[in-house]
Amino acid sequence: MTGALRLVVAWATVLAFAWFGKGWLGDLAQPWFAGGLFAWLLAVIVWSAFGVVHEAEDLAHRLGEPLGTLVLTLSIVIIEVALISAVMLSAKEAPTLGRDTMFAVLMIVLNGVVGLGLLMGGLRHHQQSYNLQGASAFLSVIIPLTTIALIIPNFTSSTADGTLTTLQAVAFSVFTLALYGVFLLIQTSRHSDFFQDAEEAAEAEAAAGARSAGAIGKHVVLLLANVVPIVLLAKSLAVILDHGIAALGAPSALGGVLIAAIVFTPEAISALRAIARNELQRAINLCLGAATSTVGLTVPAILTIGLLTGQTVVLGLKPTEMTLLAVTLILSTQTFSGLRTTVLEGAVHLVVFFVYLVLIFSP
Repeated sequence: MTGALRLVVAWATVLAFAWFGKGWLGDLAQPWFAGGLFAWLLAVIVWSAFGVVHEAEDLAHRLGEPLGTLVLTLSIVIIEVALISAVMLSAKEAPTLGRDTMFAVLMIVLNGVVGLGLLMGGLRHHQQSYNLQGASAFLSVIIPLTTIALIIPNFTSSTADGTLTTLQAVAFSVFTLALYGVFLLIQTSRHSDFFQDAEEAAEAEAAAGARSAGAIGKHVVLLLANVVPIVLLAKSLAVILDHGIAALGAPSALGGVLIAAIVFTPEAISALRAIARNELQRAINLCLGAATSTVGLTVPAILTIGLLTGQTVVLGLKPTEMTLLAVTLILSTQTFSGLRTTVLEGAVHLVVFFVYLVLIFSP
């Protein structure tokens, strides 16, 4: 009953903003009115996020790892990419939108969620184990994907300001999709055992016997039914945030960070709950999978739209952001180079995340 009520409230809110949203969002001069809309949207989004987590955990149980977490990750990332594409196709000039979103997701997921999760897991379980081969596979793809997309554009001599030529854009899109496709093939078939811990690998066959196509299809539909309102309402929330940021004189990058955090709230909640249950491998599949999928799908999408519409797409990060990304990649490689994690790794990742937050307000 709670799930049905949640869906009714979420979709009723979506319809309300689709019908009246233009008028509501065009009249945000009154602080109390803007604050009320913000509280309403945030409450519905968070409630929907718990619905997503419920369905995702049920799917993870039915499908096993890594398919269970992959469904949640792809659902959120694909809709996030669709949201970015919609903004670009609406003829709104946003050359750094894709770059800023990808960087925010990487910092939030690889430092914020991973740091909090490892700190919480270390305090609760002292040490937690995972499959080293799976984490290494994720990082071996994340490092070249992020370097090609967010760093190399700053050092090419054919263009300036972190942009790419047509040849580079087409080639980089193909390379990115090809590498991501190979990774998905490895993750879901040939080496799926890399993304399971010892107990999950032993229980995989038993879980497979409990699968029901009808039940799985039902939960996939319910998961999407809870995810879509989050992203649709995040668009309206972004308008209110932009207004508030402008009114308060806050940094413009803050809006992108908050939206990225809201969109990825379901994955963050699911990852932290998995760590609390001492299921670190599932949390790693969610966090590192989100980073991989975000870059692997966002880069080809925004570059293709840029080429088709003639819009400028800036991918290269600023110097301070490149430094933070390099530190994050090195730190992640170090964190997931052993067989167990402790409180220390979590604390270090959180420090880097807090540095990122400080630099938003004081670049």
